Amino acid sequence: METMKRFTTREFAQRKSNGLPIAMLTAYDAMTARLGEAAGADALLVGDSLGMVVQGHDTPIPVTLDHVIYHAEIVARVTQRSLIIGDLPFMTYTVSPEQALTNAARLMQATGVGAVKMEGGETIAPTIRRLVDVGIPVMGHVGLQPQSVHQVGGMRVQGRELDAAQRLLRDAQAVEAAGAFAIVVESVPAPLAAMITAQLHIPTIGIGAGAGCDGQVQIFHDLLALFDAFVPRHTRQYADIGVTIREALGAYVRDVQARAFPTEQNSFTMKTEIVDALNAEIAAQDTPHQAANGTDAHADRQHN
Repeated sequence: METMKRFTTREFAQRKSNGLPIAMLTAYDAMTARLGEAAGADALLVGDSLGMVVQGHDTPIPVTLDHVIYHAEIVARVTQRSLIIGDLPFMTYTVSPEQALTNAARLMQATGVGAVKMEGGETIAPTIRRLVDVGIPVMGHVGLQPQSVHQVGGMRVQGRELDAAQRLLRDAQAVEAAGAFAIVVESVPAPLAAMITAQLHIPTIGIGAGAGCDGQVQIFHDLLALFDAFVPRHTRQYADIGVTIREALGAYVRDVQARAFPTEQNSFTMKTEIVDALNAEIAAQDTPHQAANGTDAHADRQHN
């Protein structure tokens, strides 16, 4: 089978120059990765959102580097075209640039992802620069940073006030100056996201940031209504696969309980002579046993 060329970080920059939007999805396993790539996604993000949609946590904070490595290796292995990006989880890159370098290198070596993603702005810029200098492509992430959810008081829109908006602009510019090839802009008012996009030479990938970004990223499960704990405002549900799955599984359970499944069409057969031989063998084995039981019963009656 012919190997397809992967979408590259350089093509991200070209897309912005050409005005062609970038379509990005999350992926966590072989199924979501194959479906996302088959749909034409330019990039697949193995995000720490897996903590919520796969592991069942309320935040991504419990996700470890080993978790991301496990899922990212699968996604990279079963895809050929999409650029695969792996999230660096909570506290795996903020202690020091050397910690970030060690963990980013491990993530790339163990999985085959083409880039890593890090949350943060001006404060994390020196770390981004350290990684880029040694050849590790970095995607930045500003606006709502889910790993800082406790600090900001929940999953809230960022940058609505003047000082917060100014800080977001500085953060985005610092991430670009540090060498990131692209930047996720999450939960930011659309006008501010458009300003950030206009100020930067690198592509912006919006999630809850309006249509003015250079691309969009959405969580696989949100688009298909597979994650029903809540529906983010920034998501459009393109299909309610969750309802379809529940109905199908319910039908299966009812069929099993009613002995309507499996049928002959779902079963395997064997030669009649083999069945007859096995039945004869079982009958021969049962006869001495039945005789012994009969003798014991007779003896019991005699005793009584």
